[in-house]
Order: sequence, then structure tokens, then C-alpha cells
Amino acid sequence: MAAVRFHNHLLLLFFHLFFTLSSSTETQSLLRLKQSLVNGDRSLSSWIPNVSPCSGTWLGVVCFNGVITGLHLSDLDLSGPIDVDALAEIRGLRTLSFINNSFSGPIPAFNKLGSIKSLLLTQNNFSGPIPNDFFTPLNSLKKLWLSGNRFNGTIPQSLTQLDLLKELHLEYNSFSGLIPNFSQRLKSLDLSFNKLEGPIPESLATFTVDSFVENKGLCGKPLVKTCEVSDTSYSMASSVGEEEYGSGWGRKVIVVLVVASVAALLFLLLTRKRRVEFTAVSRNSNAEEAVEVQVASVRGSVGERRENKRGDIVMVNEMRGVFGLQDMMKAAAEVLGNGGLGSAYKAAMTNGLCVVVKRMREVNKIGKEVFDAEMRQFGRIRHRNIITPLAYHYRREEKLLITEYMPKGSLFYVLHGDRGLSHSELTWPIRLRIVKGIARGLGFLYTEFSTYDLPHGNLKSSNVLLSDEYEPLLSDYAFQPLVNPNVAVQALFAFKTPDFVQNQKVSQKTDVYCLGIIILEVITGKFPAQYHSNGKGGTDVVQWAHSAVSEGMEVELIDPELSSNDTNSRNQMLKLLRIGVACTENNSDERPKMKEAIRRIEEVQV
Repeated sequence: MAAVRFHNHLLLLFFHLFFTLSSSTETQSLLRLKQSLVNGDRSLSSWIPNVSPCSGTWLGVVCFNGVITGLHLSDLDLSGPIDVDALAEIRGLRTLSFINNSFSGPIPAFNKLGSIKSLLLTQNNFSGPIPNDFFTPLNSLKKLWLSGNRFNGTIPQSLTQLDLLKELHLEYNSFSGLIPNFSQRLKSLDLSFNKLEGPIPESLATFTVDSFVENKGLCGKPLVKTCEVSDTSYSMASSVGEEEYGSGWGRKVIVVLVVASVAALLFLLLTRKRRVEFTAVSRNSNAEEAVEVQVASVRGSVGERRENKRGDIVMVNEMRGVFGLQDMMKAAAEVLGNGGLGSAYKAAMTNGLCVVVKRMREVNKIGKEVFDAEMRQFGRIRHRNIITPLAYHYRREEKLLITEYMPKGSLFYVLHGDRGLSHSELTWPIRLRIVKGIARGLGFLYTEFSTYDLPHGNLKSSNVLLSDEYEPLLSDYAFQPLVNPNVAVQALFAFKTPDFVQNQKVSQKTDVYCLGIIILEVITGKFPAQYHSNGKGGTDVVQWAHSAVSEGMEVELIDPELSSNDTNSRNQMLKLLRIGVACTENNSDERPKMKEAIRRIEEVQV
């Protein structure tokens, strides 16, 4: 027995020494990288020996559970050779960003970093051709951003080998020749402002014109310019090697949840003209996917960008304490998703407060003073069914709205995405509580913003957050006056209703229609087809409910998980269902006013 304990002790000692040596080695590797860079001593002065890179003090170093997973060395005026061998010694490195620096010359040997997932080199002075087989070893690469450099030659064919590649941005270079035949399911592509020619491969024809503009030799969809017969012969050459490389269509679509350091993220957001976007659908993170950020530069000169000064966080509601830019920069972020108005992510600050930071990319209609007044009005709201902003950040091209994080997520997620405990707890009393809370929140908004055409304007289940006790909180409300009109049509759910689709107008009755959809969604448990912009997928709960009512078959609409032998409960469910049907009448004049709809909802009993 003593021998076993001694053996285990030796094992623990071995692992302790292994991880200690590994951490020490990676520290030395980063210090070697720093020494190889021009301006490294000045820009990376926080990189010092005898302090762990994961201590939170090393600028741009992102860690996950004590493992270095990302280097975000953007906007630091760095140049000189990059010691790739030093980078290769950082075994957990998954994201590497040198955006907006002054590096030049051929692309460094980043293909030695076989596990890298995101390589972001936008806005430097890298130049020359990239070898055709350069990317072959990078089987894990998902995001490649080379935009705003001086690369030339053909687009490397080896990029078509990368089955996991999702995002490719090569704009503002001098790439020439044919576009290879990408068979991967790319999510984001920009090849604009190059010297490409020939037909656009059919696999890329679904992207917008913006992805291909300013390539005078290109033809075929989505461009207006059609290809001549001689042009189509190019496509044979561009598809050579497809069988050798494999199409990758048989693989599952990978859904990535990003875990990132807010330090690097906010540094980009608050100090430069920069767009930071995320791609995420899932709510659960994966340690291997740690730190993937896609950063897209707003086009403009480097000098113009460097004239911008840092912004800060403006508190409008101190009920959860006061925090500032420094607190946010020490936080860690988890992407929650993308909506019509922008991307959102969770930030966990060191004081224990978790917030949601929403990037309002389409709120560019108004000036700072008006925006500040609107945010302060939001910040004064006190209602148990309204999520109240805590703070905001304003720049002409970037606006961030910060609210408290609700761990249970949205009503949409609990109804349709979660099949665990939260979903099983959606009993009839809980669902009725949620609908009544939504109604009470709307009642408050219709008093607070009574002069608005759309006191809410974006009412859907994904904008109904749930507290731990299933108390609903309305979010994304009263944004219509802040949003550019042409964007509102695309971003706000009110503009997907028959009121606008058929009559090109919206009113307070439009919010009533949206409330009706939520009621039908809650009672039936079905995913409304109305939430899809193309109307495909899900269930047309409005048509289904109206048909069932006219045929006296309403009981068939009730979610089987709500089935009850209690006749009185079933009658109350049907009563609520009929309110939902009344609220979704196609003719807005036939719908009840919001006040009447709320009164009728309050009459429904458990």
C-alpha cells in the first residue's frame, strides 16, 4: 500500500514538474517573440520575466484554464521579423492576430502552427505571392484574414483543402488569376478589390456582389457581367484537384462558440474604427475552441484610423454597481449570438458581475447627445419585466449597450433549444406566468413610450429573457427611432408582420400581432415559421391556429407536454390560445388594442 502511495506521489510530482516546465518554456517563447519584434520592448512592456503570461497583466495574451490560447497583438505598431518557431512552442495557441501593424515582406512561416484556428493579418504590408501549398498543414484553420496587404499571385489552391475553413477575407490585395473552386461551406467571403479574373465558381455564387467587386476580369453570378463561352473554359481549370482534395460536404456543419478575452476585443472596439463580429449559435463552450475572434477592418487609411481616441463606458444605471473600461478589459467573453441589430456576448467581470455587451452595429442614425438622452431614459426604467441597460459606449461607427446577464437565457432558447431541466419545468403555471409577465412589461412600455408607433418593435421570444424564477424580462425595445429606416425593415421583427409586408406601415397594433405569435408559440410549443425571414421551416402558427379555431379543433394545438386531465386547466389554456388568435388577425383593425389584450391575459387563471 505504501508503495502505491509512493508511486502516486511520484506521478503527481512528475506532472507538477511537467506543467511548471511547460509554463516556463512558453514564457520564454513569448519573450523571444517580443525580442524579435521592432517596438516590442515598448508596445509589449507588460511582458516581463517571472510573471505568468496568464496572470492577466500580459497585453494581448489570452488564456483558458491557465493555457495560452490566443495572442491578440493588434494596433501596436509592431514590425520586423516574427519568430514563428517561438510561436510553435506554444502548444495551446489557437488564435493569432497581428491586425493593423507594420509588418512587411513575404508571409511568415505560419504554416508551422498546425493547430491554429484563426490567423488574422489584416492591415499590414505583407507582400508577394503565397506558395500554392502553403496552407496544406493547417488542417484546423477556420478563419483566415489577409485583407489590406500587398499580396499578389494566385490564390493558393491549398486553401480548398481546408475542410474546416469558414471565413476567408482576401480583399484589398493584388491577387490575380482564377478563383479556386471552394467546396467548403464558407460562411464569410470577401475577395473584392483584387485583380481576379474568369468565372466565379458556382459554389460561391450565393455570396453577395460585395464579395467580388473591383475585380474587372470576373464574370458570372452574382455579378451582372455574364461569362463568354471562352471564359467558361476557365472553370475546368479552377476545379482541377477537387477530387484529390475532397469536397468536405459530408462533414457536419461545425457550430463554434467563441470564448474570448474582452481585453483584446474592447481594445479594438473602443480605440479604432473596427468591426468585431462573432459566429455562434450554441450556448455551451468547448475548451478546444477557446478564443476565436474574427476582426474585420473598416476600410480606410491606417493614419485615419490611428487618429481616433479611446472611448469609455458611460453608466446609466448603477443598481448593479459601477464599472468602467478597465473592468471590462479584464473580463472573459462568451458569444451568445447574432441578431438583427448586432452581435451579443457575455462578459464575466472579476467582481462577479456578468453582463451582456451588445454591439449595435446598425444604430447610426442619431448623434451622441440624442443617443445619450435615449440611453439615460432607458437607464431610468424600473420594472420587473423590463431589462434595464446598465451602461453604453458611443462612437459614430460603434455603439455598445451593456445589460445584466440572465443565465437561463431567452424564452426562445428554453422552448426550442433546451431539452434539459429548464424545458421540463415549462409547466402550464410557468408558461402562464411568462405570458402575463410579458403583458405587464408591454403595459409599462406602452405608458413609457406611448407616443411611439412601436413602443417595442422587436417583440419575439428571443428578446424575452428569463430570470431564474422564470420571470420574463423584455429586451430590444423602443429601438425603432434609433435605427436607420432601411435597416429597421430588415432588423426589427415588427417589419416582418402582415402590417408592413402587405400595407407598408406599422402601428401599435403591430406589437399586438407579435404578442399573439408569442402566445401561440408558448401554447403550442412550436417554432413559428414567422421567425424565418424566408418563411421556410418551422410551423405557421398563425394559419394553423386560425384554421383550428374555425374548425373547432383548438384542443389539438395544445403542446402535448401541457396535456392535462384537469378540464379547468385545459379551458384556461384554450382561453389564452383564443387571445393569441385574436391578436394575430391579419387585419389590424380587428385586433384588440394592447390595453385590452393585456386585460384579457390577466383574466386567465392557472
